[in-house]
Amino acid sequence: MSSTSSQEHNGYPRYFKKGVDHSVDVEVEVDVDEVRNPERRQIGLVSAVFIIFNRIIGTGVFATPSSILSLSGSVGLSLFMWLIGAIIAAAGMQVYIVWGTALPKNGGEKNYLEYLFRKPKFLITSMYAANGVLLAWAAGNSLVFGEYILLAADVEPKRWTLRLVGFACITFALLLHGTALKWGLRLQNLLGIVKIIVLIFVIITGFVALGGHMRIPKPHNFTNAFEGTTASASSFCLSLYSVIWSYIGFSNVNYALSEVKDPKRTVRIAGPLAIAVVTVLYMLANIAYFAGASKEEITGSGRLVAALLFRNVYGHKGERPLSALVALSALGNVLSVIFSQGRVNQELGREGILPFSKLWGSNRPFNAPLAGLALHWIVCLIVIFALPPGDAYNFVINVISYPLSVINAAISFGIVYLALRPRPDWPKVPLPAQLAAAFFGAANTFLFIVPLTPPPPGGEPYISLPYWTHAVAGWAVFGLGYLYWVIWAHVLPRVGRYELARSEEIGKDGLSRHTFKRIPL
Repeated sequence: MSSTSSQEHNGYPRYFKKGVDHSVDVEVEVDVDEVRNPERRQIGLVSAVFIIFNRIIGTGVFATPSSILSLSGSVGLSLFMWLIGAIIAAAGMQVYIVWGTALPKNGGEKNYLEYLFRKPKFLITSMYAANGVLLAWAAGNSLVFGEYILLAADVEPKRWTLRLVGFACITFALLLHGTALKWGLRLQNLLGIVKIIVLIFVIITGFVALGGHMRIPKPHNFTNAFEGTTASASSFCLSLYSVIWSYIGFSNVNYALSEVKDPKRTVRIAGPLAIAVVTVLYMLANIAYFAGASKEEITGSGRLVAALLFRNVYGHKGERPLSALVALSALGNVLSVIFSQGRVNQELGREGILPFSKLWGSNRPFNAPLAGLALHWIVCLIVIFALPPGDAYNFVINVISYPLSVINAAISFGIVYLALRPRPDWPKVPLPAQLAAAFFGAANTFLFIVPLTPPPPGGEPYISLPYWTHAVAGWAVFGLGYLYWVIWAHVLPRVGRYELARSEEIGKDGLSRHTFKRIPL
């Protein structure tokens, strides 16, 4: 015999299936969604690794070395920044492993923040919803895809040409993941292999350049490697933003843990494996860039530093096909980003926090979160077509990294807090993981405080925007979430003389979801 019942979990009601395991004669809990939809767990260990891998390796390692070198001032510090980024990413991975094993469900940071901040009721959910919905994660790499694919086609990337190609890139990702999930995952896995091939080819090209086989004089960047180092906290912070942006993605599988086979085991293996491989590839790729181009060439190359290396070693004819491979790497990242952000939007819809929640929370009609993906697609299009092209990529990096630093600091110090004052359902966290959380929290605190200080002359992050634009925009996103909470959870109920109550129901797609109902006073 079995029965369905409800209890409070993380402050909200949760439904589960109770049954008796006769081998041990105890009651066990079974995920009701999995009972109704066992086919939803489609993501195995290999796909999970590539979901993380595709999110991490997008365009960062091909597009950001120029700005990192410019802000660092020297080759030595620039390489050191990539190593610092790897250490921070490894610590961050431990944070997300702790949370992913404690709360193995879709939604990522939304669940972790709700677990930590339960009062005022629904406030943290509203603020995270604004962050999840309003930030255009996939926009920047869609534009870089456009730059590299146009370069491969030998077409000048003019303002509207670039925007239209970026539009085509993100629209393709929307349609593929929204209508054919399995094919989308297969393509992500294939493009993950392409990324490895491209990075290995970049590294091989670097060794060719170190051997002196180039079409330009050898740059000798490793002689006096720290010459010209910029000593500025602001420049260091902005440089670290770009590095961390290139490592962002170690949390990617946490957004879809309800669709992962054996999620607790998978998250423990997939993340560290991806981080280790990526770190080695990143360090060798940057050495390759410095082996094949001068500092002046790299800082002047914008987001086409990989193309610069290919041109210096193989000439113009070799640059074009290799640029096409870099464009495919960017496409893989866009696919991975929209995959995860669509699920964040879907989970917010399932929680009933957004207007038209049933629409965003649905898996219909293709057993994929098409509506949630479309919501992210719309936000990305606004950024692609509205921002000045010269500042668009850096703005996207910084405005996403800033509020993410605030969130990461909160969930990291939250692990430390729960170690000191654990709750009944909180698992015991090993001391090394607690230390990693404290370090990750401190690093992210630095990242959201320093950008409020003026950068030194020549260290401005934008061409036409003030240096503080992304910091103000990041806090504005949280402010909009707070304003939404005030209106939705307080003003409208008072005017309409009702109370919001959260309950659980089963949607037409067979998935359980939380919905808000208006109870008359």
